[in-house]
Amino acid sequence: MISVKKMMATVLTASIVLAGCGGNESAAPASSPEASPVASKEVKSNERFKIEVLNPGSGLPADGTDVIKKELDQKLNIDISMQLYASTEDYKNQLNIRMASNNIPDLFVVDRLQLKQYAQQNLLLDLTPYKSKLKGVQDFIGEDSWKKGTWNGKLYGIAKALSLPQDSLWVRKDWLDKLNLKPPATLEEFRNVIQAFVKNDPDGNGKADTLGLTGKGTNLMALGSIFGAFGVGLPGDFYVKGGKVVNSLYDPMMKDALEYIRKMGEDGLIDSELPAINGVQHQQKAIKGQAGIAHITWPTIAKDQVVEQIKAVNPNAEWIQLKPPAGPGGQFEGVWDVGASGWMLAIPKSMEKNPEKLQRVFDLLNYISTEEGSRLVQYGIQGTHYNLEGNKVAPTSLLDKEGAYFYLYQFIGRPEQEYLEVKFPKQKEYIAFAKELPRVQVLNGYIDAPEGYNPSDATRYIQEETLKFAFGKRPISEYDAFLQTLEKTMNYKVYLDSATKQLNELGFGK
Repeated sequence: MISVKKMMATVLTASIVLAGCGGNESAAPASSPEASPVASKEVKSNERFKIEVLNPGSGLPADGTDVIKKELDQKLNIDISMQLYASTEDYKNQLNIRMASNNIPDLFVVDRLQLKQYAQQNLLLDLTPYKSKLKGVQDFIGEDSWKKGTWNGKLYGIAKALSLPQDSLWVRKDWLDKLNLKPPATLEEFRNVIQAFVKNDPDGNGKADTLGLTGKGTNLMALGSIFGAFGVGLPGDFYVKGGKVVNSLYDPMMKDALEYIRKMGEDGLIDSELPAINGVQHQQKAIKGQAGIAHITWPTIAKDQVVEQIKAVNPNAEWIQLKPPAGPGGQFEGVWDVGASGWMLAIPKSMEKNPEKLQRVFDLLNYISTEEGSRLVQYGIQGTHYNLEGNKVAPTSLLDKEGAYFYLYQFIGRPEQEYLEVKFPKQKEYIAFAKELPRVQVLNGYIDAPEGYNPSDATRYIQEETLKFAFGKRPISEYDAFLQTLEKTMNYKVYLDSATKQLNELGFGK
């Protein structure tokens, strides 16, 4: 358990968006590829190749002040030219126009649906034959991320390296102390603590106005640790169990988990508003001292601004991180989708006609996969934006002042834990705690919807009905009827069979 008292004022910034820079450099001539320590020996021309990149994003500095572009251009004998679109909708529209007009950039990002669409249209370069040329990238992002760019047995996209989970259970330690309770370790203890928070007036105001457990209700996310205690994912998740691909709705323990949650709700132990929470309402309940346990991200509850608000309500309030309770199916803090991906890098098929330029693109991606290159796009210029103390990065004051746009160059991600610990050293215990919690490793992100299946309709139906089961609006005796409706009216069986086949082909399960 980690105390909020140790927090620093800096907060976690917004999640990373794959993007790049714009503008050309009028710098001194770059070194030749033979002289460059990172350029491939296969590039035989001294030509400085222009690499055009199209990306969503904004915030790059003016021409001539972009130190990352300048460094990459000189080191790799390239000229990075990128066009950014702040709006995702604008970006997708512009990319569609350029793909349709065969005016395709050299490097661009796509989501999963676009990857499938453009691959079907034969517009993307199949990277499978170039696997050996991207060894550095593959090692950097890891095998799970590498598989994300696969469609129809071929590799068309390069996903970012995996990020880190930030969510966990948090508990009011001062309430535990007041009621002479210990942090719960088992599902039974978890329920008993929540019940004490609801019924034993932990805030001492003489009123029965305290909540037990709150959090986001979307797909029952806040109750992930309870599902985890039964060894199942959230409703509709795919994972490997007993050597086979399993969908959580068909896991025998799912009904037990829903029934356990229903009983907790009946006893008033779960925030009755939880099903409707999808914003920051749970954070506000924690700040106001209304809840004893919250499922929440560490930046949302532990940043200094939030702590100050909590202390203004009660100077003695203290939130600490809590491990998930152990139950009949194990001990898991909800789920982590190892297949989830946002944007993925893609290269046009036409690039195969220009192998030397293609190699420069590979050089760029491989370079930012090295320790030197990755540090450049994370922290800037050594000796200016950071120094090395042994093998550890020590940021200078210029990193905060000038480095706001550096993340735009992290095309294939970054070593997330190392980066966060450099940027937020006083928060490293929170970061490590959330990262190390055991989670059900789900595979949803690897799956493409088959023809004849509407994922939005099915997902909405699953969420609506499982909420009813969990909160007593529909008896668990109708669970099998729920599955039959899902299969017969929404083609869920087609989806199940297709998803299992896709995951098996990727090496998951049997």
